[in-house]
Amino acid sequence: MNLKIKFRESFRPFAPAVLLERASEYFEPGTASPYMLLTAQVRDEKRHIPAVTHVDGSARLQTVAHEENPLFHDLLREFDRQTGCPVIINTSFNVRGEPIVCTPHDAMKCFLRTDMDYLVIGSFLLNKKVLDASRIAEVHFEEFELD
Repeated sequence: MNLKIKFRESFRPFAPAVLLERASEYFEPGTASPYMLLTAQVRDEKRHIPAVTHVDGSARLQTVAHEENPLFHDLLREFDRQTGCPVIINTSFNVRGEPIVCTPHDAMKCFLRTDMDYLVIGSFLLNKKVLDASRIAEVHFEEFELD
């Protein structure tokens, strides 16, 4: 993800998003952190999630409660059902050196310019493999100099 989408160094960890009700199984403390303002230690027995674990064992945690974000919570719950892990990677939606995506148009530009396979916007799922490029409206790509 760092190399194909974010275009940044491969050692940089991502933030974890976790079901609030399962946070204490993976993180100490497992308290609510819906806005990624807190760090927590990844429990030793859960260090099998290295993509979100910093070298000091910490992670910048986002907890997801059903009352606050039912769609994202349902996605995490389904991921947990299929994989046995209630944690997914969370990162800003942008390429290094570019502004963060703010609109669906920005999201499409970023999606089409990177090696992302899928894009989810609300309840819509786009699969790059089945997109008909001839039917996609022309997207103006501004160039941003990478640092």
